[in-house]
Amino acid sequence: MPGSQISDFHEVVDQLPEVERSDHDRYWRFDVRRRVFAYLWEPTCTVGLKQTIAEQLALVAERPDVFEVQFTAWGFGWVVVRLDGVDRDELAELVFEAWRLTAPADLVEARADVLPD
Repeated sequence: MPGSQISDFHEVVDQLPEVERSDHDRYWRFDVRRRVFAYLWEPTCTVGLKQTIAEQLALVAERPDVFEVQFTAWGFGWVVVRLDGVDRDELAELVFEAWRLTAPADLVEARADVLPD
């Protein structure tokens, strides 16, 4: 399975509405209406994504070489994803889910279930 690259992550994120990115020196933060849903660490080619706790645990249990627990907060489980361990389609699904868990209802409804390319 060919893995993803940082450019794939940016291309996926850029397809989602109202995403803002901010540079924090060692990492990038991605928000939708000031609510964070993703982080990117370029030196390690990893991203942190918001997920449900159940999904966080399932991903880590299934492929611990690709996913690791980052933290849990406010009923969500954040997961670190090694980009080289997921293909672009899986990355798009994971990023979309993180965005959807974070975005306000009007944006989620307007986007429906249309995954990024």
